[in-house]
Amino acid sequence: MEAIITAKDLTKVYIMGEVKVEALRGVDFDIYGGEFVVILGPSGSGKSTMLNMIGGIDIPTRGSITYKGKDLAQASEKELTNYRRLAVGFVFQFYNLIPNLSAKENIELAAELSKDPKSPLELLEKVGLLERASNFPSQMSGGEQQRVAIARALSKNPDILLCDEPTGALDIKTGIHVLNVLRDFNKDYGKTVIIITHNAGIGAMADRVFHIKDGLIDKVIINDNPISPEEVAW
Repeated sequence: MEAIITAKDLTKVYIMGEVKVEALRGVDFDIYGGEFVVILGPSGSGKSTMLNMIGGIDIPTRGSITYKGKDLAQASEKELTNYRRLAVGFVFQFYNLIPNLSAKENIELAAELSKDPKSPLELLEKVGLLERASNFPSQMSGGEQQRVAIARALSKNPDILLCDEPTGALDIKTGIHVLNVLRDFNKDYGKTVIIITHNAGIGAMADRVFHIKDGLIDKVIINDNPISPEEVAW
C-alpha cells in the first residue's frame, strides 16, 4: 500500500490568553490508501486535532502533513477548500443534516460538490434507508439520521472518510449497522476510513489502531485479523 497521508513533526499549539496548549507535540505517521484506521484516546489527548489536520480544517503550528505528496500546511485557502470538497468526507457524532431538505436532497447537495459522485438513491439503499428518501430529518430517528449523514459523506466519492465518534450517540444495534456501512465502503471501494472514538472495542475491527496520549502517539497496534462489527465489544 502507498501512503495517502504523511505527517512529519506534526505540532499544534493553541494560545489561550497567556496559556499555551500543545494539542499535538511533534507526531510522525503514515496512513495508507484503502486502510481502516481507528484513533483512540481520552478527551484532550489530541485525537480531534489530528483528525482536523488530516481533514484540512486546521493547519499545524510546526511540521508538515501531506496528501499524496502535497503539503497541506503550505496550501492556499483555495487549495484547502478543494481538498475538503473533493478528497475528504466528514461524518460527525451529530448529524448536521439540513432540516428542510429530505434525506435524498441532503445527499444530492453534497454530491453536487464532486466530480465523480455516487448515486444518492444507491447510497440510501446501501445504508438501508431507500424507503426514507423523501423523509425529512425530523421524521427520522437518530440512527437513521446518522446513516443519511454517512451516505451524504460517501456521495462525494472521497478518497478519505473521516469519522468523529460516529457511533457515540447510537444504541448497539444501530452502531453495528453504521460500522458495517463504514467497513463496506472501505472494502468495496478501497477507500481510506479513519475513525476517532472513545470506544476501544471498535479498534479491533481496524487494520491499525493509533493510541494518542498527551499529544503524542503512544503506540500503534496492527491487527492481522480484524473482527467484524458484530463482534465489537460495546
